[in-house]
Amino acid sequence: MPRVTDGGPDAATTHPPPVRAVDLARAAAGLAAHARDHASRWDQDGGLPDAVRKEVAASGLLAADLPERYGGAGLDPLTLGEITARIGGECSALRGLLTVQGMVAAALLRWGTGAQRADWLPRLAGGELTAGFAATEEGAGSALGSVETRIEASGPSDHQELVVSGRKRWVTFGAVADVFLVLGTYEGKPAAVLVDADRAGVEREPVNGQLGMRGARIAHVSFDGVKVPRHRLVAPPGLGLSHVAGTALDHGRFTVAWGCVGMAEACVEDAATHAAARRQGGIPLGDHQSVRSLLARAAVDAAGARQLARRAAEARAAGPGHGASETLMAKYAAASAAAEVSRAAVQVLGSAGCAPDSRAGRHFRDAKVMEIIEGAQQVSELHIAERLLRHFGDPARGTDHPVAPPLPGQSP
Repeated sequence: MPRVTDGGPDAATTHPPPVRAVDLARAAAGLAAHARDHASRWDQDGGLPDAVRKEVAASGLLAADLPERYGGAGLDPLTLGEITARIGGECSALRGLLTVQGMVAAALLRWGTGAQRADWLPRLAGGELTAGFAATEEGAGSALGSVETRIEASGPSDHQELVVSGRKRWVTFGAVADVFLVLGTYEGKPAAVLVDADRAGVEREPVNGQLGMRGARIAHVSFDGVKVPRHRLVAPPGLGLSHVAGTALDHGRFTVAWGCVGMAEACVEDAATHAAARRQGGIPLGDHQSVRSLLARAAVDAAGARQLARRAAEARAAGPGHGASETLMAKYAAASAAAEVSRAAVQVLGSAGCAPDSRAGRHFRDAKVMEIIEGAQQVSELHIAERLLRHFGDPARGTDHPVAPPLPGQSP
């Protein structure tokens, strides 16, 4: 697992990674092995056990890319990606825990005040708190600029509180989160605020039986006049979407991309293993040309996704604000690869792929969710095309005006 230095892609080295990174890689391998044996049960039961969340917290894998002064391991993007792929290849819900914790931590690291970083980041990295990112609403999925959750001031200016009112949907680990990073509007401007889950007015509605990510303790969360101190506002009003939520989503896309790489590679493994061992009428399943075609396309899709995810990691190694375009492309390609490869794997596996304990079958369901979260595929296509047009211009019209709204967190 080579480490990418701050010098960028050309500075990649082959020397061993730091001891802490090696320890975390071993911890990830152990968690992945445990998940291989139990992920199907977590999926069927509809929830990652609390004991597993505590095990992840104790491993040091939560928000491991945070600087060491905040309790993280300072992992570089490539090492973080490899760890995420290892876990995502076994269980998307377990990978989702790392993703949402990292999203909230990344937003606070970049846009939080010094007091907010000192207070919240060590507890997120240490697993003392489980975080939830509460952004999506009934009428605001990919279009987060349309959120209706209100953040209002209350009380005298010297002791002012904020009152949060709204309903959020599909909050990953929302059923068990200790704190939510909530996206809303304050004085007509996008804003983000930290809300403790145990405050009066916070109500959760666990979601069960959804298509995928069944172990991710997803919930719809209502905030009914919830009061929080004003200092819980993260960044000034007006920056809640483009900066705070934008940073969280960018981090989420990166880890989702690597998780999808792991899913695709796991499905290639399952399909090829089955095709090599299974015999039909005395003929190995893998001898059929149609099966070989499925396997070949699946392997190429998985390898391509890995290379784009690696490219994103190399771009992000330059520091905050770098690699957003590469990350968007990696997430788009990796989610597509996970969907296509898992479909092919289930086809090769046949009835075994439809069994309740099928890893490929579970990935098949989860992969469709990956094509929707952190920006649906169709929305990603618009943004990718926008960047091309902005970079090269449009000779036919003689203009380089964007054809789609800017991606949250990026300058127009």
